[in-house]
Amino acid sequence: MASPFRSDILKGKVALITGGGSGIGYEIAAQFGQHGASIAIMGRRKQVLDSAVSALRSLGISAFGFEGDVRKQEDASRVVESTVNNLGSLDILVNAAAGNFLVSAEDLSPNGFRTVMDIDSVGTFTMCHESLKYLKKGGPGRNSLTGGTIINISATLHYTAVWYQIHVSAAKAAVDAITRNLALEWGADYDIRVNGIAPGPIQGTPGLSKLAPEEISSKVRADMPLYRVGEKWDIAMAALYLASDAGKYVNGTTIIADGGMWLSTPRRLPKEAVKQLSRVVEKRSRNSPVGVPKSKL
Repeated sequence: MASPFRSDILKGKVALITGGGSGIGYEIAAQFGQHGASIAIMGRRKQVLDSAVSALRSLGISAFGFEGDVRKQEDASRVVESTVNNLGSLDILVNAAAGNFLVSAEDLSPNGFRTVMDIDSVGTFTMCHESLKYLKKGGPGRNSLTGGTIINISATLHYTAVWYQIHVSAAKAAVDAITRNLALEWGADYDIRVNGIAPGPIQGTPGLSKLAPEEISSKVRADMPLYRVGEKWDIAMAALYLASDAGKYVNGTTIIADGGMWLSTPRRLPKEAVKQLSRVVEKRSRNSPVGVPKSKL
């Protein structure tokens, strides 16, 4: 699908994307690169990184891959420094690294809970913390007037409650809190915009294959207002909006891109039957005897 944005909308920008070797992170990297940005991606698996960098370069994108674990401050610092050393600056940080799996609360070990919190929440903060000196206005490679941009990939799981996702719900709630608080503090002090994106089920991602495998995917679609899952492109376009001047006055917001799924509940009654049932219920209500309450005094 053709992009609605100009091909040079991110020209001259440098973006670092964690989890950029696959899934949503890779699509964001590819779209940022095709819209003018130079790209650095971070991940734990060298083979995945090498393959992604090769694919990005085949598209004519200036791209580098750096091994690292977002849970480790020394890795975060090294990757940020490597990005600036190889590409000259840092303008956009996208925190897309995440961990997830289906598990009931009683079967989830504290260590499993902690692992997801460390990747999603602590990892997001660590990358932001280590990137600050390069993203703030007047930082190395930046002018004294404008700061950079941070985009945190979140979810909608914690807006209500979701079966077998207590660990990710807690982690993404923390990510949203990080987004809002950094938007307040760093927006005021350093002109850094901090926003988030909360994707719904996205086709062709590890998240969808884990959380909605083929055995239940048809049931998931049946409960979605648009009756379809999203595409990685949809999330990348939201990220492009936030990273570009089109979103220059957006700060502290998490864009929900899930086709309205988080709002939906299964339809218990076909639309055609609603009027008929409503008449029956109303007639029954009118014909029911009205009891007179008796005082206990």
